[in-house]
Amino acid sequence: MTPVPSSTVVAYRDDGPLSRAMGLLVAGQLPPLPPVIAGTFVTGVLLLLGVAGTDGLAVFAPAVTLLLAGPGSTHPHDGRFDWLVPPILRLIEYTFVAAVGFAHQVHPLMIFVLLAALAFHHYDLVYRLRQHVYPPPWLATLGLGWDGRMMVVSLVALSGWLTGGYALLAVYLWGLFGWESLTCWLAAPRSGVEAADMGTQD
Repeated sequence: MTPVPSSTVVAYRDDGPLSRAMGLLVAGQLPPLPPVIAGTFVTGVLLLLGVAGTDGLAVFAPAVTLLLAGPGSTHPHDGRFDWLVPPILRLIEYTFVAAVGFAHQVHPLMIFVLLAALAFHHYDLVYRLRQHVYPPPWLATLGLGWDGRMMVVSLVALSGWLTGGYALLAVYLWGLFGWESLTCWLAAPRSGVEAADMGTQD
């Protein structure tokens, strides 16, 4: 049985192993929104400084964002504005992937394919949580989380093998998220999904 998430907002974060491990260090005592806002500011500054060179400071943006936003992953996200954390993390991840790709002359189609895999996963995550069809815990681990995916992009930027790295990451994520989503929805009891639909309409 897939465990029910303790908080829907936390599940929307899509944290990877690194972020979850950092959250355990503070045991949920760190409010999540201020560090995420700080991470957004730092990431934006690093991107503005330039991502074209493999020695640019922007390749360290994932590490900085992880150090700032990761510890908040175990917080219950029950504050008035904590619902802003997941969309801010999406903004950071998507912007970083696109900026690094364009700066290193990766074909726009390849960038789009990778971003589409991320968007598909996050849309699927939102929809299944609405229907109470919860993702298995291993999906966030194998999917690397926002933190792990940014780290991978940073590493391939340092290696200079951006096109191949983007292609491999896109194929891996499409295969993982597509296969898991298909098998999950095929296995979900139809009556339960319909009941959840009626509940949301009421």
